[in-house]
Amino acid sequence: MLLEDLLFKPENSLVVQSMHSRLGAEAVNGDGFGVGWYDAQDRPGIYSSTEPAWNDRNLRELAGHARADRVFAHIRATTGTPVQQTNCHPFRHGHWLWMHNGSIAEFPTVKRDLTVAVDPALFPHIEGSTDSELFFHLALTFGLEEDPPAAVARAVGLIEETGRRHGVEHPIQMTVAVTDGETTWAFRYSSMGASRSLFHSTDISTLRAQYPDHPLLHGLSDDTRVVVSEPLGDLHGAWREVPESTCLVVHGGHEELRDFAPALVPA
Repeated sequence: MLLEDLLFKPENSLVVQSMHSRLGAEAVNGDGFGVGWYDAQDRPGIYSSTEPAWNDRNLRELAGHARADRVFAHIRATTGTPVQQTNCHPFRHGHWLWMHNGSIAEFPTVKRDLTVAVDPALFPHIEGSTDSELFFHLALTFGLEEDPPAAVARAVGLIEETGRRHGVEHPIQMTVAVTDGETTWAFRYSSMGASRSLFHSTDISTLRAQYPDHPLLHGLSDDTRVVVSEPLGDLHGAWREVPESTCLVVHGGHEELRDFAPALVPA
């Protein structure tokens, strides 16, 4: 599909959300954006900018021409780290993409301890200064490329253990999306049990039967699945909320919900 079918055309598109988020922690997400997509190349392409998504002419031009089977897109409201391109999601490692909505609480306090836990071979690949990119490299350290749910659980376990050792009551707030281009894993979890919102679309063929004249549904295949922080529109029955402490796995036209909990990292 065209990138603009996700970024610009829906009633509550990501570009609209960058100006007027309904469910986000911040109503305006204007500290940059990023788009990652998979095509015929060995690794995904990325376009990112420190411009607000609504104000980037190049994004509109690109979105009207680029087609992809799998797209990651993120709008940013910084939690304190600088507004710069290397801090814009999605982050890439090989053929993997990663996005994080939320924060590691009191990041400056725990940053050093978490950084030294990153595999030394991975450390040179950290380009920016965000908690989200460091979180990604912790997951890679703990085996993301072999078992994403287990690796994220171990990374979250380390973040919580480190935070609480430094007196942080609720160390992490997260929804995370990660993909290898074939499967997407999306996680909803927070230390306080009140996580940022996360939704996934319902079966497209059912929606098409319910809304035969809706233009957004015309060009979508039956195995299309969309995972979002907030719904792209108000079609009744189109969206299901991902429960707290859950990992959503999407592969082809199938999705599966699994329980998610942090895991202790062996000493």
